[in-house]
Amino acid sequence: MKIVIFNPKDSFSQKLQDQLSSLGQVTYTKDRETLPLDTLLDMAKGADIVGCDPDPLGGFEKAKEKLSAIINSLPNLKGVCLSTTSFGWIDLDLCKKRQIPVSNVPGYSKESVAEQAIAFILGASKRIFVSDRRTNQGKYFLDLGFEVRGKTLGVIGLGSIGSATAKLAKGVGMKVIAFNRSPKKMAGVTMVSLEKLLEQSDFISLNTTHESANDNMIGKSELNRMKKGVIIVNTVDRALVDEQAMAQALKSGQVDTYVYEGEDLIHTPLAGLENAIGFKGFAWYTKEALENLYKIFVGNVVALAKGKPQNLVSK
Repeated sequence: MKIVIFNPKDSFSQKLQDQLSSLGQVTYTKDRETLPLDTLLDMAKGADIVGCDPDPLGGFEKAKEKLSAIINSLPNLKGVCLSTTSFGWIDLDLCKKRQIPVSNVPGYSKESVAEQAIAFILGASKRIFVSDRRTNQGKYFLDLGFEVRGKTLGVIGLGSIGSATAKLAKGVGMKVIAFNRSPKKMAGVTMVSLEKLLEQSDFISLNTTHESANDNMIGKSELNRMKKGVIIVNTVDRALVDEQAMAQALKSGQVDTYVYEGEDLIHTPLAGLENAIGFKGFAWYTKEALENLYKIFVGNVVALAKGKPQNLVSK
């Protein structure tokens, strides 16, 4: 069996490397640098299983086209194992058509990402981000912040990360309401419609899945329903938000601050706006999360090789 891992070998502990090598021939990338399509196709030639990180394919926002080309080049492909929770960067329709199972890595970074979401909320409410920018420009002046205790946080998507975010928010005294497409219950959290959440929240945390159905789920009409001066944090993906509409909402004061993660932070209507705080995605990047990630990822590869795929997002 040939297994191609678009991830460097040194990402894996020796124990995990041994588990993979016991399955057959395993090929890794040298590092995380973006590779040209020809190189990726050459590496993947004859592969039975593809294990994939988005970085060698150009990152989340550019990976789908290259990954589709790789899948189409492999007539005997048994499955694809993603190294992320997000699966918006693979063409699931293509995989379903060919009956290729696709697995992801759920829940590996829930604490790390939840902590980041709360850090973003505190950083925005205490004016830490904006004050840092102004100070570096020699234009510092006092900007009145506010406490989060007693304020309402609306969590969109009450999965493992959303639930962890809600738990932490309650710990600092916030009232938490949530919207989830499928029925969900959590102690101390009031489930509401999306419309009610938009209208009642002082803060909104986007924690839903990144898939095409959720693209631009926060647009002009949703922004206009929100409280004036709302703070929004997005640790999922830029695609969830209509950035043209968000830019206008930030300029008008409808949205106080938008803190988000993404790949390309330059070619966006949000670039240059003082109250649009963009970071390269790193909420998941902690020691504990990485250990969980690679353990689950290798487990997915092993399960697929044995004909019992797990953590499926497509089959």
